[in-house]
Amino acid sequence: MPVPAIDAGLLERGGVRLAIAGPVATLTLDRPDVLNAQTPATWQALRHIGDQLDPDVRVVVVRGSGRAFSAGLDRRMFTGEPVDGEPGGLGALLSLPAAEADAKIASYQAGFTWLSDPARVTIAAVQGHAIGAGFQLALACDFRVLAEDAQFCMAETGLGLVPDLGGTLPLVRLVGYSRAAEICVTSRRVGAAESLQIGLANSVVPVSDLDTAVSELVASVLKPLPGAVSETLALIASAASGVSLADQLAIERAAQLRRLGSLAAALSAQS
Repeated sequence: MPVPAIDAGLLERGGVRLAIAGPVATLTLDRPDVLNAQTPATWQALRHIGDQLDPDVRVVVVRGSGRAFSAGLDRRMFTGEPVDGEPGGLGALLSLPAAEADAKIASYQAGFTWLSDPARVTIAAVQGHAIGAGFQLALACDFRVLAEDAQFCMAETGLGLVPDLGGTLPLVRLVGYSRAAEICVTSRRVGAAESLQIGLANSVVPVSDLDTAVSELVASVLKPLPGAVSETLALIASAASGVSLADQLAIERAAQLRRLGSLAAALSAQS
């Protein structure tokens, strides 16, 4: 389905494909020759999709083209070679005033953070490597369906950097402080079976069954009314943030009253 608000040229520069079928958008990192390595143009494209996606889209599936989800940062980001028409890669951030450098990293993060908005359900379909920025992209999603060959790795610390694309908070929420610290500091590979065991994966399937498993999950999350889904996701996010029981109960009451109001309005419109 054509999406007039989406800048196709921007997506092409970022190596991202977008396909929309009814309430489902599929976002594909499409640089298989470099295992879907990411650049600032990738993050700009992702942010643009988040800004422009039609509110009627209820589910977003994120995947990689070819045999990997994403191998992380494009190697040119570390060498000082021009990337996306800009010289210097990561080192170029050091030449900027502090506030400008901070704003630029914040713009990179915005390519990921919209995926955790409770307005829609997001699903990462992970095959092969999901390294560094690839791991953080998968972590930004609500659900992760893994093929048996999937490998997660938070590689940044081993490169002298830190994870800065929003991956640390969901990682801690999923596996706890100690395990998250160990995964990040050692930069070790976490395979599909272990990911399922420790809560990083919702399910693990054979590579040949990944598309079917994702389609079945999409069908399941589309069954409830969209307002109920978004309100429930917001409640779960609130609970995960560590609010007090009293505050969470109040948030639940307010959400339920909104849902009852919406249902009553819908029934009234039908009569």
